[in-house]
Amino acid sequence: MTARKFDTFIFDLDGTLLDTLPDLTLLANRILREVGYPERSESEILSFVGNGVRRLMYQALPEGAPEEITDRAMQIWNDHFQEYFEHTHPYPGIVDVLQQLRTRSVRIGVVSNKLQAGVDQIVSIRLPGMIDDMLGESPAVPRKPDPTGINMMVRSLQTTPEHTVYVGDSAGDMRAAHNAGLFAIAVRWGYNNPDNFADQGAQAIPDAIVNSAEELLAYAVD
Repeated sequence: MTARKFDTFIFDLDGTLLDTLPDLTLLANRILREVGYPERSESEILSFVGNGVRRLMYQALPEGAPEEITDRAMQIWNDHFQEYFEHTHPYPGIVDVLQQLRTRSVRIGVVSNKLQAGVDQIVSIRLPGMIDDMLGESPAVPRKPDPTGINMMVRSLQTTPEHTVYVGDSAGDMRAAHNAGLFAIAVRWGYNNPDNFADQGAQAIPDAIVNSAEELLAYAVD
């Protein structure tokens, strides 16, 4: 079957374009040390990723930790996240695929559950000049699977849902894409196994799954 072709690609960030887990783990453990709680393993931090920074820290802290500790943890995060990018890198093939999409005049956006300041920083460092527009969590952009951010990005890129594909690594990404009326592609190299997305309902089932970044090009206009 011939793949559908799209002239606009919107991507998730963590676990899709960039492997940010090593730096997320380092920062989370710094915060846990500073607020006086035990550190977490990388696999534990991975299990907390995907629902925004505050939720990550809430889960990383021991059950029953006072709310003021969570607030303090978030303050430390906001004060120091800009220092944690050394170990964050694009997944294999991502840079080449983004460059090829640009040569095809494909519009490229990012909609992430990472805070907006974090999205701006890490994209400028690790994917400079490759993204047309990007949105992270903010008062105006609720976390996925709410489709608000994707809807805003579709308008910003001056396109329509019918011409746009969303690429992500989580069931929440697939639900957000479908909630916005987009074709949804899941990647196998990220932080979640797309074979398990059906457990979270029909809206979480991807329209397609890719095993490598290069396979995304089959869905782009020539």
